[in-house]
Amino acid sequence: SIKAIESSSKADDTTWLTYWVVYGFFSIAESFSDIFLYWFPFYYAGKCLFLLWCMAPVTWNGSQVLYQNIIRPCFLKHHQTVDKVLGNLSTKA
Repeated sequence: SIKAIESSSKADDTTWLTYWVVYGFFSIAESFSDIFLYWFPFYYAGKCLFLLWCMAPVTWNGSQVLYQNIIRPCFLKHHQTVDKVLGNLSTKA
């Protein structure tokens, strides 16, 4: 990520930022479901494969697919509500 930020090309910045957004959502979801999922055989192998797919240097990598099809539509649908709530919290703080 540091190499992407420090490079002269900004295309790789978008790629890595997309990965970190997807990884953050995955980590939050996993924190709630990990107590059930770790019982499944090969859960950690599947998790590693999933994360490798998210980092793969191809156009159909997991980060791009998940961001474009799930995270971005949800964000665009609810971003005004989130901005209002955060605005209210900052004025109350």
